[in-house]
Amino acid sequence: MGISKLGYVGLNVTDVAAWVDLFDGTLGVGNTREKAGSEEVVLLQLDEFKYRLALYQSAEDSPRHIGWIVDAPAELDRLTGRLTAAGFDVREATADEAATRGAVGLRWFTDPVGFRVELALGEKRTPHPRRPADATPGVTGLGHLVLPSPKLSELRDLYESVLEFRLTDYRAPGLFFFRCNNTHHSIALGTAETASLHHLEIEHGSIDDIGRAFDRAQANDVPVSISLGRHMNDKAISFYVKNPSGFHLEIGYGAIEVGDDYVPHDFGTPSVWGHRHAGTNPFASPAQS
Repeated sequence: MGISKLGYVGLNVTDVAAWVDLFDGTLGVGNTREKAGSEEVVLLQLDEFKYRLALYQSAEDSPRHIGWIVDAPAELDRLTGRLTAAGFDVREATADEAATRGAVGLRWFTDPVGFRVELALGEKRTPHPRRPADATPGVTGLGHLVLPSPKLSELRDLYESVLEFRLTDYRAPGLFFFRCNNTHHSIALGTAETASLHHLEIEHGSIDDIGRAFDRAQANDVPVSISLGRHMNDKAISFYVKNPSGFHLEIGYGAIEVGDDYVPHDFGTPSVWGHRHAGTNPFASPAQS
């Protein structure tokens, strides 16, 4: 399959400093700043690659782009052909955009709800700015994202039929989990009245890393929006915090991997235990993934 993993997410944010404080103080994630054309972008480095989250100062909080990694030029061309045949206008990104992503090739299109989706060829490795050789794993990468929208059918068709993601499992009537590698899911699609980014999952290296992050969140008065728990479908142990832009970050560890023989099924209840919401759940269908 052409797409190998979720590479990065760009966010328009109204309070860059608050985001930096959250990742620095609670997750131990450093940042770098660089020019992206006429803008300054703050890059959050979660692992050995250049960045996984990019923060752009803006008058509104909204998704800016979603980046998927493609490993070979031939696969980038093949996916471009599939998208074009399906009616999507695929464009070449600028040289500055590709350089910011750390990609040797970059194309993009607009999905059915108006989000910019990017296909990036290659990833630039960068020494981790914060992690000494004897440190605990802490944050290890970007896991998945959840997109609720009023166009579930169209998004399912894009990811499943055009981009060749595989359905892993689902929760009836309107929450579906898809994978592009052996990890249980890299994206979940749900139904909602408006399109939004419900949450991003930040992967950790051990259950103790989750516990330490939970302690730091409480010490730093970071609002825990969904309590510690274990998910039914991917078996991950996690908790959620509300970030400065108003959506959730899932702090997770231990998601299972699945093979080609995995049979999609309705997994029923969202969690084995825990995952209690601090308040009312505005996304009752796609919230607990």
